[in-house]
Amino acid sequence: MDRWLARIIDAQGRWARPLGDFNQRWLSALFRPMPVIRDFLNGRWLGHPLHAVLTDAPVGILFLVIVLDVVGQRTAADVALVVGILAMLAAAISGAADYADTDGNARERATVHSALMVVALLVYAASLAVRASGGDDRTVATWTSIVGFLFLSAGAYVGGDVVYVLGNMVSRHAFRGAGAKWIALEPAELDEAGDIPEGRPVKAKLGINTLALVRQGETVLALHDACAHAGEPLSGGRVEGGCLVCPWHGSRFRLTDGRVVRGPSVYDQPAYTVRRTEAGGWEARRRSN
Repeated sequence: MDRWLARIIDAQGRWARPLGDFNQRWLSALFRPMPVIRDFLNGRWLGHPLHAVLTDAPVGILFLVIVLDVVGQRTAADVALVVGILAMLAAAISGAADYADTDGNARERATVHSALMVVALLVYAASLAVRASGGDDRTVATWTSIVGFLFLSAGAYVGGDVVYVLGNMVSRHAFRGAGAKWIALEPAELDEAGDIPEGRPVKAKLGINTLALVRQGETVLALHDACAHAGEPLSGGRVEGGCLVCPWHGSRFRLTDGRVVRGPSVYDQPAYTVRRTEAGGWEARRRSN
């Protein structure tokens, strides 16, 4: 069944791809001048994507609406519907902040997800309007809330694919071991004096890992090269205010310890200690959290 559903979702690419590109442009333009608000909506302060926290609330509340309708608790069902719609709007706002920095297949599926959620929201609004018009017959109000929940469930399924299948907003270092051994470090570039160039990121190999190095005087600072947010190479970024800035989405990580100081990443970056070897080269190991 999962393959059948995946084919249905993928078939929406004809309209989802151009719509997603359009939405990403205006959302990026909207959130770019408001980094503090974007960070709040991404969940950097929480250390966890905020959208994932908020989405459970409307699903539970709007299922409760159906239960209350069926058992004849009209006032409670109507109140729950209003709260559920507000919860959907809160989740949508936080999701829009994530969407602004979502690329590729994840953006395409996120577009399908958001479209289904908008349809669900419109159906719920229609149900609320029917309830507000009064009358003793609640059949239409009940059935519209059921139809709305079906769209909500479909949207939640596609949204789950964005996270669990495509790994959007998942830390790229979730399964990376800390390691305790010193390993030979191989910078991809050296200056005329045979040293690591100073003041800008330089890519380097550390066993199976790739690091981004920044030399400041005699100190070499190192972070993992793959950004925790979407895997982009930090060695292609820039150094600014003691941070390494991601070249794709602008996440900022403190060079001294890898702490994220600006999103869209909500996860810290693995940091490494670098030292000289007796032979004149370098070696490094990952720092403990």
